[in-house]
Amino acid sequence: MTEKEKMQAGLWFNANFDPALCAEREQTAELCQALNSTPYTSKESRKILLARLLPGLSEKAGLLSPFQCDYGFNITIGEGSFLNRGCYLMDCAPIALGKHVFMGPDCGVYTAVHPFDAANRNTGLEKALPVTIEDEVWLGGHVTILPGVTIGDGAIVGSRAVVTKDVPPYTIVGGIPAKSIRKRFDDAVIERLEALRWWDWDEEAIRRSLPAIQAGDLAALERAE
Repeated sequence: MTEKEKMQAGLWFNANFDPALCAEREQTAELCQALNSTPYTSKESRKILLARLLPGLSEKAGLLSPFQCDYGFNITIGEGSFLNRGCYLMDCAPIALGKHVFMGPDCGVYTAVHPFDAANRNTGLEKALPVTIEDEVWLGGHVTILPGVTIGDGAIVGSRAVVTKDVPPYTIVGGIPAKSIRKRFDDAVIERLEALRWWDWDEEAIRRSLPAIQAGDLAALERAE
């Protein structure tokens, strides 16, 4: 197996000294640099650079510079999602952002795991665990997401939190390490919201139902479904 194949399989691989992976990261770094130095008024140039850098980025998602990632091909970002300035996605493993995910400034999503002992770590060995951020999630500024974490639908992560474990749907967490503060709704409401999945509706349906979505009017949303 190549080192890239090991990386994609979740096995230990040599990240620092494999020429092919080093070349891919250098190419990605150049694309990030080009994107970050391209004015927002140069919309077509930015669109072309984003398509090369992030093939899994929805055309209906937004991203502000500066932005940084390691490879780009391991990232998917759903429609309606938005990444503010300074976000870094270390995509050695897949990083999946669902629909209508809001990521505040200077957030970091990390997938790499290194050996604890320095001798092995210094050889360049690491492995990577995927991160999933589901639909309608809001991350405050300076949030850190660690390898292998899944953040459930509708969750909110407070600013500067460090998320080390999975976050259940519609749960508010904060702190270092992040801990549950409270659920946004009771279990019955959460179950109804998960069944509705309004974020999967077409744009026109979402637009028509926006007042009900903003008000949390489940009865109106269920009638509109």
